[in-house]
Amino acid sequence: MGSVRANRYSIVSSEEDGMKLATASVPNGYGNGKSKVHTRHQAHSRFVKKDGHCNVQFVNVSEKGQRYLADIFTTCVDIRWRWMFVIFCMAFLLSWLFFGCIFWLVAILHGDLENNAPSTQRCVSNVTTFTAAFLFSIETQTTIGYGSRYVTDECPVAVFMVVFQSIVGCIIDAFIIGAVMAKMAKPKKRNETLVFSHNATVAMRDNKLCLMWRVGNLRKSHLVEAHVRAQLLRSRTTAEGEFIPLDQMDIDVGFDSGVDRIFLVSPITIVHEIDEDSPFYDMSKQDLETSDFEIVVILEGMVEATAMTTQCRSSYLAGEILWGHRFEPVLFEEKNYYKVDYSRFHKTYEVPSTPLCSARDLAEKKYILSNSNSFCYENEVALLNKEEKEEVNMGGVGLEGTHMDTVSLNITEPEHNQATVPLEPRPLRRESEI
Repeated sequence: MGSVRANRYSIVSSEEDGMKLATASVPNGYGNGKSKVHTRHQAHSRFVKKDGHCNVQFVNVSEKGQRYLADIFTTCVDIRWRWMFVIFCMAFLLSWLFFGCIFWLVAILHGDLENNAPSTQRCVSNVTTFTAAFLFSIETQTTIGYGSRYVTDECPVAVFMVVFQSIVGCIIDAFIIGAVMAKMAKPKKRNETLVFSHNATVAMRDNKLCLMWRVGNLRKSHLVEAHVRAQLLRSRTTAEGEFIPLDQMDIDVGFDSGVDRIFLVSPITIVHEIDEDSPFYDMSKQDLETSDFEIVVILEGMVEATAMTTQCRSSYLAGEILWGHRFEPVLFEEKNYYKVDYSRFHKTYEVPSTPLCSARDLAEKKYILSNSNSFCYENEVALLNKEEKEEVNMGGVGLEGTHMDTVSLNITEPEHNQATVPLEPRPLRRESEI
């Protein structure tokens, strides 16, 4: 498994190679440095939005209010902050008002409001109005205790109400503070720093047609146990004539081999190999342009700071899949470190040698990929020529034979460019991809 990951993903580019890829791509509107989503008109409504929210509304739910109140804690955690603030304020205000009314009734029934009643025989000292009873309720629940109002031993009912209010106040504090802390610690906001590429691509990789998209982590803190998965959503009709509006089908991204588990430090390209088990095995470029489906991509992992599981989602419609494109490199090796250039994260370049037929036709007809690696090889040849020219120019200063060597080199260059393979194998240095 480790060797598979090393061969598939551990590829690094130098910045010069990345500039070559950006400038040598065929001008088609995709590699011009503009980061935008390329899409065609599709009749299919998006099930999962690009920001990960599901485009679903629930209607005609029986006993919805009772079901939500039965799980009030989860309801408070899920609601918006403005409603949480309202609940926070109302919980305390209503409890203070309720117990203030209780103490006011106790004072009325005990006769504390009579002018001739001595203060030592009253249930609550210095409570002669409803405002005083309300202030006493606040002092009791918040344990402020200014000292002017207090419970006497003349009224056991008032003593019991003070004890009961203290217990209720602790319960309210625990519930509200717990809900607010749980809402603040939700890993949902971690998704703001987890990004998917605007488009997916289809291109050759290791002589196989592959569907690819890119994920990235904008924070330096890691996503522990990160793994990816994908599902295909499209409507279909069963053999019995049943219509399924959104049939869900898993897309293999390496679950069996463990390749779906990723080390998300730098942006990684997720690869789905279009083989005989893939739902895209019979899809060609022309079929893609007329297809109506949606690919939901999911990234899951534990937040390093809180150890809570988070899930980041996005989706690609058929019109957002670019056939014959690859992602530009974003990881570059410097002297003592690696640099990630996120300005290239969403950019792609065209690979003209990508076959337009389906993966089935590619396998059955034994389609000859005569120019499958031409783009990358041409970049390597350009780099080789540049290095050779620099060596000749640096070594030819003050030497009489420099002119003849340069002429000889220029004569042999066309033959070198026409060669199908280099004389000495040179390892390719490309982007870090999954």
